[in-house]
Amino acid sequence: MKKLLFTLAALLLFIITGCGSDNETVKVGTTTAETPTWELVKELAAEEGIEIEIIQFSDYVQPNIALDNGEIDLNAFQTISYFESFIEERDLNLSAIGTTPIWPMGIYSDKVGELSEIEDGAQIIVPKEPTNLGRALMLLQKAGLITLEEGFAGDGGVEAITENPKNLEIVPVTAGQTARGLQDATAALINSDVAIAAGLNPTADPVFREDDQNVPYINIIAAHTDRKDEEAFQKIVEIYHSDEVTSFIEKEYEGAAVPVIRPIEEVLGE
Repeated sequence: MKKLLFTLAALLLFIITGCGSDNETVKVGTTTAETPTWELVKELAAEEGIEIEIIQFSDYVQPNIALDNGEIDLNAFQTISYFESFIEERDLNLSAIGTTPIWPMGIYSDKVGELSEIEDGAQIIVPKEPTNLGRALMLLQKAGLITLEEGFAGDGGVEAITENPKNLEIVPVTAGQTARGLQDATAALINSDVAIAAGLNPTADPVFREDDQNVPYINIIAAHTDRKDEEAFQKIVEIYHSDEVTSFIEKEYEGAAVPVIRPIEEVLGE
């Protein structure tokens, strides 16, 4: 009887520990817009013995908190600028380990087809998160709608506006809510992933759009600093930069997301 019980216990332990599977599971937090790419990465990673579980988030705050807490292993949803600002503000021990695409921000409108049609006093919706707000303000300046204080590099808010000739009413809201602002406001500045989730075409629909080479707005894959060199994580970055994934991004997003295949050290200037 004791021998039988020992055998059953050993069998139960074998089942609990994964039935002898050699595959490693990596939880990746991302957004709805980026999920199609990660489904392909998941498929390719499985061929390398790495199981990926995709965890979707609907905001720009929880993915970093979850990563720092160990609830997920990687996340991929944010720009370099947002990431650096967020981890400094929250004192998080996270590191960027690889580049993903850049998603150009655009100025969208259901009410005007040209920037010149924006009237005096028009309401303009912008994302309120510090780095997103700075990015939006610089895009408004590039569009010729406002002038920012000299040397403005994206850090700061509406107080950095020195000239607003049309007396635009600039209203900051959570990035995920910017697309809803199109119902009432004259225009809204919307991140590409948010635009896609709202059924907009980030290539064809914007009245005006930023270029696709702004280094601070390249998106990244992040990991906990203590784990950033893990072999499975580095392999996932390698897979993300493969020709197959690059071609998929170019076809799937049709310019809404532009692949960036560069070493993270080079992009960060390390």
